Amino acid sequence: MNLADHNNLDRWVLFPTSDESAALLSKYHTQLSTRYRVSTPDWNALKWAYDKRLTYTLAEQQQVNYPATFYPGSESDLDAVTLPAVLKPAIHAVVNRFTAAKAWAVKNRAELLCRYVEARSLLPADLIVVQERIPGGGESQFSYAALCRDGKPVASLTARRTRQFPIDFGYSSSFVETMDVPEIVAPSLRLLDAMKYTGIVEIEYKYDARDNRFKLLDINPRLWTWAPLGARAGVDFPLLLWRLMLDMPVPELTASPGVRWVRVSTDVPAAIHEMLRGRLNLFSYLRSMRSPLEFALVKADDPLPGLLDLPLYAFKHLHNRFAAMRKASRPREGIPSKKVRFGNRLRLSRTFTRRSLHKQKGSVNDSANRRH
Repeated sequence: MNLADHNNLDRWVLFPTSDESAALLSKYHTQLSTRYRVSTPDWNALKWAYDKRLTYTLAEQQQVNYPATFYPGSESDLDAVTLPAVLKPAIHAVVNRFTAAKAWAVKNRAELLCRYVEARSLLPADLIVVQERIPGGGESQFSYAALCRDGKPVASLTARRTRQFPIDFGYSSSFVETMDVPEIVAPSLRLLDAMKYTGIVEIEYKYDARDNRFKLLDINPRLWTWAPLGARAGVDFPLLLWRLMLDMPVPELTASPGVRWVRVSTDVPAAIHEMLRGRLNLFSYLRSMRSPLEFALVKADDPLPGLLDLPLYAFKHLHNRFAAMRKASRPREGIPSKKVRFGNRLRLSRTFTRRSLHKQKGSVNDSANRRH
């Protein structure tokens, strides 16, 4: 509200770019709407996307497939979990190593217990979701994106999020392509209609080859990383949302299939990891870069962001690795550090040396006494 006063922002449109900013705009929709045009729906609609516990409750109500999901209240409840599994936070209201990660993967009971105890140290038990892990990589990840008015889509697209980085649980996609995926349209429409959703949204699914079903993972009530793909495919979501907020005509649109989007700085390492795992070859990777292709940051009329992306990404990656190494080198509670342990050994060695010298001195004196 102070920003509106200081910068004369009356009737400007607010666009959320994260889950928390979307929640902020939604919870204070009434107050903010006195000065701004708020592009998120009110909390009664957005809460179903923000809280994963509510998301899967809604999916159950609307008969939308989703992975087997558990809400353990204690370690004893973990016996019912289907393995392999992932742990993830229900909401992201606080920032820590658990909420910063998209998910923690576990393969067996020992890992599950260890990770769950760690998660419990960071979040209350009722905010921890444990879910079966669906096999497959980026080739199994799909999205339905739409601009809606009162739960009805005005413009939409379906896409495959072919690559992400990190490749197992990427913080964001690195290569996405539009394609016809009719199987995820009908369940998405049921969810949006039940929420009476207004605004832009991306609904994530993963295809489970074990039973040939697309299963709901997340509902993102905000702008997402690869939103510019829509503009290249004929559906410019931010522009259309802005027009909707200004009560301007919004045409009904569906994106063209076969359009691709890439963020080079993260897609190259993602592709290298996929090649090392034998899931991608160089020819297939180069072929995926064919036109029509939209770059995340590279623009001829504005080259600086694209030029800075790779060195900034490299700096961030190195900084995070260095921070992780420093954290790993710190002593845990109740466990002495290597320096302390080395110091103990050093003090012990000095003690043994003094004792040895004392014994040697005593032996010399004894020998002299015997000679005398």
